[in-house]
Amino acid sequence: MKAARLFTYDKPLRLVDVETPVLKNPADVLVRVTGAGVCHTDLHIVEGVWKEKVQVSLPYTLGHENAGIVEEVGPAVTSVRKGEKVILHPVITDGLCRACRIGEDMHCENLVFPGITADGGFAQFIRTSDRSLVRLNELEPADVAPLADAGLTAIRAVKKAASRTTSGSHVVVQGVGGLGHLTIQLLRCMTNADIIAADVVESKLRLAERMGAHHVVDARKDPVKQVMDLTDKRGAEIVIDLVGNDQTLANGMKMLRKGGSLIIVGYGGTAHLKAIDVIFSEFSVLGSLVGNWDELRELVELTRQGKVRVLTKKGKLDEVNEMLDQLKKGTMEGRGVVIP
Repeated sequence: MKAARLFTYDKPLRLVDVETPVLKNPADVLVRVTGAGVCHTDLHIVEGVWKEKVQVSLPYTLGHENAGIVEEVGPAVTSVRKGEKVILHPVITDGLCRACRIGEDMHCENLVFPGITADGGFAQFIRTSDRSLVRLNELEPADVAPLADAGLTAIRAVKKAASRTTSGSHVVVQGVGGLGHLTIQLLRCMTNADIIAADVVESKLRLAERMGAHHVVDARKDPVKQVMDLTDKRGAEIVIDLVGNDQTLANGMKMLRKGGSLIIVGYGGTAHLKAIDVIFSEFSVLGSLVGNWDELRELVELTRQGKVRVLTKKGKLDEVNEMLDQLKKGTMEGRGVVIP
């Protein structure tokens, strides 16, 4: 089969022939990939940001936002059948550790993360587990593949925000791209907050308005002052930082009202905190990492109901490097999806 693999850090992925995965365990499922989202994490992997974190051996196949059609199932699989359309939760879990038993899939003690720690979905086929699959029914895999990570990450962060907001609260979303356009829609679904979207690209501010943001802020023009002006100088109850660079992290803390929460989703920068500021303002800093299986199921249902829509730009597998380049330049609107 064809696969886009990373051979050398800071070099383009190479499209090569590799062996098709085979089932190894009774609960394994082989999925024919018909849509794989292109994520900033893929870009960070190519750049070597994850090199020390996961210590994966090169070469390997990237792609962790995957959806497709069931090709083959192991003898213990009862949740799906051959020919069904499915989306893959991004990790494969053991189901037995304490994290799994309390529904925290992302913290499984024996987690395998295809596309991060093992071969992923920038390929014609991927092996996964029946524990990781959610049926799509009438939804098309290539249309919703980004839900597997971008959407799942968004709903997890929004749920954290929702538990800390009431009617009249303000939520700032920093970064309106593949993740941000979903975050805004989910905030509309799950909260009564006023949504303020911030970005440095004019077209993405217009996208934020189309997705339901109540206000937009040009982050090139003193975004902290703009947020303060929109919140009667009090600041926002929640800031969701989908960018995570030094500047957005610093701005995010300045945008908060007393008792507010900064939810960090994007990464790459460093948050500098003065203990006295944290104590005096009593604000919280929360990390948010993807989401669990049931949140993916819920997200698929919201999409089926028409409450969430995914903006995608589709391309062939051999166009993956072009999509990664667009991500790097910030010119991708919505989410890139490759179709192997």
